Amino acid sequence: MTKAEVITKISEKTGIQKDDVTQTVEAFFKVVKDSMAEGENIYVRGFGSFINKKRAKKIARNISKNTAIVIDEHYVPAFKPSKSFIEKIKNSQNVRELAPQD
Repeated sequence: MTKAEVITKISEKTGIQKDDVTQTVEAFFKVVKDSMAEGENIYVRGFGSFINKKRAKKIARNISKNTAIVIDEHYVPAFKPSKSFIEKIKNSQNVRELAPQD
C-alpha cells in the first residue's frame, strides 16, 4: 500500500477531505523525522515505537579495492511494533493466506 492509498483510505473512513488528510499525514511524518533527528524517540501506545538504534563501530571491506575500511559508530532509524500490533498480525487469517508457502 502506498502513501496515496493510505490517504485515500483514511479520507473514506473519516469523511475528511483528501487535502486535509494529506497535510496531516505529511505533518506527522515531518514531526517523526525531525524528532528522531534531534535524538528523540516516539512512542505510540498500542502501535509501536520509532527509535534510533545505535550501530557499533566496525571494520568492513571494500570489495573492489580489497581494503579494510572503518565504519564509525552511527544511529539508524527503526520501528518496533507494540505487543498488541504483533498479536494482531500473528492472528490475522489474511496474512496467513497471503504469505508464501515454504
